[in-house]
Amino acid sequence: MKLVAYLRMMRPANIVTSVADILAGIAISGILVNDGTTLWIPVLSLCLATACLYGGGIVFNDVFDAKLDKIERPERAIPSGIVSITNASILGAVLLLIGVTLAFFTNTISGYFALAISAFALLYNKIGKHHPFFGPLNMGTCRGLNLLLGISIVPAALPQYYWLAIIPVIYIFSITMTSRGEVHGGKRTNLQIAAVLYALVILAITYIAFANGQLLWALLFLIPFAVMIFNPLIKAIKNPVGKNIGGAVKAGVISLILMDAAWAATFNALLLAIVIAALLPLSMYLAKLFAVT
Repeated sequence: MKLVAYLRMMRPANIVTSVADILAGIAISGILVNDGTTLWIPVLSLCLATACLYGGGIVFNDVFDAKLDKIERPERAIPSGIVSITNASILGAVLLLIGVTLAFFTNTISGYFALAISAFALLYNKIGKHHPFFGPLNMGTCRGLNLLLGISIVPAALPQYYWLAIIPVIYIFSITMTSRGEVHGGKRTNLQIAAVLYALVILAITYIAFANGQLLWALLFLIPFAVMIFNPLIKAIKNPVGKNIGGAVKAGVISLILMDAAWAATFNALLLAIVIAALLPLSMYLAKLFAVT
């Protein structure tokens, strides 16, 4: 029972999306195209690192929200009494430590990105989530850094591609802003702003894919990505109650996998794009077993 509770706290479906971020970053780095002898140990290290970083960060989310969850989400592991705050804190700290260690094992730059992700995750959990603008920006920064963590497998690629992190920052900013109405319902204006930002994200990736001569391949993933995020968001805009907003947030998080697949296709790594997209059914299955938000 406790093992299941610990898994629920770590949001397994979300962890799959963080691994997809890393694979997208690796595709952007060009190592798969330019190096036929790609070292799979660094790839595996970064994938495991992000899984631990995300899991640790989200566990601390429940730790810091323990009092509020007693009222709003009493079924969660800590307020229900299945897991103590102390044990949850130890789990979160161990996961973050393992994640940072694995990143440093890859290279020093990757280690620094892992430290930054840990710091921003804790900042969000403790302070950021309570601010209507800086909270979503804080969470978006974590995802942007996660993409850079993947790119950092080739540190020399960072000066050329660091600015791409802006796109997941904007996307996650939109999702986080939307999620604020998940429990009690939200404002239609916030949802409309999210729709505009979603469109900007899609247009930005489309433009980059066109510039790279990979538009047709990228559209194979961008089109279903757009369908997956806009259908529930439009439903929530029409009726901004908690259930509909929760559905939009859940779709927004899981569909990150398709965005990451589009990134890989955009940077001439079609095979990896297919591998990333294949993570979608896994994440959707896990989302049925464990909460996403």
